[in-house]
Parts: sequence; structure tokens; C-alpha cells
Amino acid sequence: MWEAIHDNVRRSRLLIGFMGALLVGLGALFGMAYAGADGAVAGAIAALALWLILWLVATAGGEQVVLMSARARQIRKEDSPRLWNVVEEMTIASGLGTLPKIYIIDDEMPNAFATGRKPENGCVAVTSGLLRRLNRDELQGVIAHEIAHIKNLDVRFMTIAAVMVGSIVMIADIFLRSMWFGGGRRSGGKGGQGQVIVLVLALGGAILAPIFAQILYFACSRKREFLADASAARFTRFPEGLASALEKISGNLGNSRKQALRSLAPMYIINPLQAARSSAGLFSTHPVTQRRVAILRAMGGNAGWVDYERAYKKVTGSPEACLGQKTLASEKSVSARAASPEAGTKQDAVARAREVTDLIDRLAEFLLIGCVCGVRIKVPPNFDRESVRCPKCGRTHDVPRAEQDAQADKPDAAEQGPSTEPLRYRRQGRGWESFKCSCGKVQQLSPAFEVRAITCRKCHRKIEIAGP
Repeated sequence: MWEAIHDNVRRSRLLIGFMGALLVGLGALFGMAYAGADGAVAGAIAALALWLILWLVATAGGEQVVLMSARARQIRKEDSPRLWNVVEEMTIASGLGTLPKIYIIDDEMPNAFATGRKPENGCVAVTSGLLRRLNRDELQGVIAHEIAHIKNLDVRFMTIAAVMVGSIVMIADIFLRSMWFGGGRRSGGKGGQGQVIVLVLALGGAILAPIFAQILYFACSRKREFLADASAARFTRFPEGLASALEKISGNLGNSRKQALRSLAPMYIINPLQAARSSAGLFSTHPVTQRRVAILRAMGGNAGWVDYERAYKKVTGSPEACLGQKTLASEKSVSARAASPEAGTKQDAVARAREVTDLIDRLAEFLLIGCVCGVRIKVPPNFDRESVRCPKCGRTHDVPRAEQDAQADKPDAAEQGPSTEPLRYRRQGRGWESFKCSCGKVQQLSPAFEVRAITCRKCHRKIEIAGP
């Protein structure tokens, strides 16, 4: 697979170089349209300066901008053990070396994407809808696909290419708007005819260059999806897991928040804005989902590089190789493993739903109170009463709070102003627990919590924790 990655990087550099030439040429053409031959150099320099600024912004913290726009929240191992373990397994299987940071998005649309400038700071984000709907084998397939994007350096290239396309689009848009509102240099007499020709060429470039750049960008993106699918089949040794996941995801994208996802759509494992398409066009960011599924299932009971290549040519009818010839020559067919025993069982589905619901509730800072009748009472973080009734059995439960030392309640202590003495909270068990600080801020304690004191993130007061 190293050969395919190397070829991918080489083609990416050529594409970036071509886009760079297009960007500089466009800037020079616009400069000539404004100021004649003297403006060509200034226009090219201005175009490069704009690209450099956008590139620096993207490389300085582009992944955090993407994650923030998706409203993704970073999680720990105890937040979602199943997801964390799957990411660990696929990191080891891929040989990535560094465990990607894991994020959750509170969205019922099942999907996932990867981001990060390089493998050392890679990030994988999944939606709550994905965790609810996919069993372990299917989740492995999706995570392996996203880790393949990180390992194959796809994320870095797509970031640079997206910045390049954005620069071209921005320059073209600025030029067209300035012309619309009366900008542009108009000279008469000698050289006037040449100026008109330059102006016409600049207008044509402003219209066609962004379209051409987008076509190149999307064509490269589609090829990378096939490579990531092949990698996922090899990492998991279970192509059916990814195939089934792709079917579930594409079948549940009808109610996606299209407007909110427009800028992020090309990054997802299935573009939610193109999921219903039956054929891939010039502006498609992903291959047709049905074709991706057909290739994975055509691998039969195998999961190797050569098996994916054979299935790819069979389904697509393309004589062009998807993977590198040296990789195929040195590889043999790999048998697929059996499906996980718990995959598809009702108990597994119930456990997934409960785990995801509790995770989202904790991230939303709900207080979770267990009743003896089996109901989990969800108390909103702004609930200001001292107790709450169970909606099923009617039992009354005190809202768990950190208590103040009795010494701080004495009259002479009250005269000295707000107490700085630490609060105290006694744990009731070893599972997840939540309680309120005196300031009203909800505190969450995980099963792995071992320290004896925490500091409230709102009022910064110390809270001592006593064990059960």
C-alpha cells in the first residue's frame, strides 16, 4: 500500500502545483486587467499572498475550526469505551502509531469524518446517530476508513487543496464584484484594443478557473475514497462491516441538516448532500455509495489488497489499477474473519442506545439519578429545586449536591463573607455520578475517577470527594 500512498502524494503535489500556477496566472491576468502590463507582477504577488495567509490559518489550527463548526466535543475513554477501543484497535491494525483524538457530535444523522494536518495530530469525529445505529463490526469499518485517510495523508492534502480552491474562488469573486460595480481599467487610444482582450480573458478566467479547480479537487477526492475503503477492508479483515455501514449511513441521511453541513459535507464518509445520487458527476466529492458497497461485497470471503483490486476492476470495468502494481505483486489474498458474535443482537442494540444516550446527557450536563424502579431521571442543569419525583413510581429523590462543612454555617463564619472552605461530596458507587456545586455547576465523576478532590470550573471552589 506504500506505493499507492506514494503515488497519491506525487499526484497530489502535481495537482497542488497546477492549482498554484492557475492561482498565480489568474492573479496576473486580473492585475493586467486593472493596470496593464505593469500590474501583472503585482497581481501574481497579491494572489500568492492571499493563498499564504489562508494556508497559515488552515495549518495553524484548521482542524479545530472544522471541529468547532461541527460542534464536536472531545471525549475520554470512560465516556464511550466501545468507540475508544475500536479506535485503538484500528490504530494498531493500521500501524498509525499515534492514537487520534476522538470527538462526538450530537447529531442523529449517522456519519463520521477525519481531520488533522498530519498523523501525529489526527482527529476522528463521529455522530451520536452513527454510534446508535452501527454494531461493532460496522463501526470498525467506518473508523478504519477514517484512520486510512489520516495514514494515507489524505487529510493534509485535502486541507491544502481546499485552501487553494478557496483562494481561487475568492480572487475570482473579488474581481467579478469589482467589475460589476464599475472597477477595472479602461484605456482608450493606443493599446486600448489589447486592454479589451485582456479584460475579456480575465472575465473568462474568473468564471472558468474556480469551476476547473473544483473539478480537479473532487476528482482527486473520489479516488482517495476507494483507497480508504481498500485500507479499511484490510485493517478490519471484514469488508462486510464497512459495506453494511455504508448502506445504513446512506439510508438514514434523508433528514440531515443540509444547510448546517454544507461546508463540512465533503469531509464525511458519505456526502449527505449527494447521498441520493445514482451516478457520480464532475462535482461529486465521493463515488456512488452503491458502487463502493458492490466492490466491498465482490471481495467475497477475502480482505487483502489484491482482493480489493480484483473486485474494483470487476465492478467498475476499469482497466486502470486502483492500487499500486508493486503492492499487488508482493501481496497475497487474505482471508476475511468471521463476524463478531454480538453484532446484530437485540442486547447489543439496547446497550448501544443506552450508552450513547447517557453520553450525550452527560455532555449536556444533565444530572442523572437512578431510581429503584429502574428509571433514570434526567434533571436539567438549570433545575433549582432540592428534590425531584420519579415519573414512574412517584418516589422523591434529593438532587445530589456538594455539601458545605457545618463549621462554615456558624454566625461568626457568615460575618466574614462567602466561605472559602472546601465543599464535600460522598460517592454512592463506582459508576458514573453527577452532582451540583454550590454555585449550581454540574460535576461529572466517571468510573475511572480516583482523585480525592476537584475544582469547580465555574466558581473555582475546591470539592473534596469521599469514596463509597
